[in-house]
Amino acid sequence: MANTTTVRGVRGATTVEANEREDILHATRQMLALLIRQNGIEKEDIASAQFTTTPDVDAEFPAFAARQLGWQDVPFLCGHEMSVPGSLGLCIRVLIHWNTNRSQREITHVYLNKAVQLRPDLSQLPQVDWEELEDWIQAQLKSQP
Repeated sequence: MANTTTVRGVRGATTVEANEREDILHATRQMLALLIRQNGIEKEDIASAQFTTTPDVDAEFPAFAARQLGWQDVPFLCGHEMSVPGSLGLCIRVLIHWNTNRSQREITHVYLNKAVQLRPDLSQLPQVDWEELEDWIQAQLKSQP
């Protein structure tokens, strides 16, 4: 099945320091940029994406960050996570439905900031050049109408 295209789920999560529009967009863009680059995701191969936030994050739709990165034709859905006592707050999550020929084991999920505690087993990213990543994000933003 490794050569068959199928829909795979790609997970990501991050946190913000405050419920501020720019914090939400910045953190979400970083998370998405790493997911794109770690997995080689092309926007044409994305079937859809679901974004959720904890109830304390509502200053902006995290899906807007994906629009800023050029995902104009991708269907999105935003919602709130369940409010479980003691759970991680100020958290943004994404589940991308991606058409790919990769197996589940070949997919890199991205957990950043305090969200690493959600899945420490999946939080081991290769060394990230954050300045270079931010330059890539800024280039994507400038290329959008």
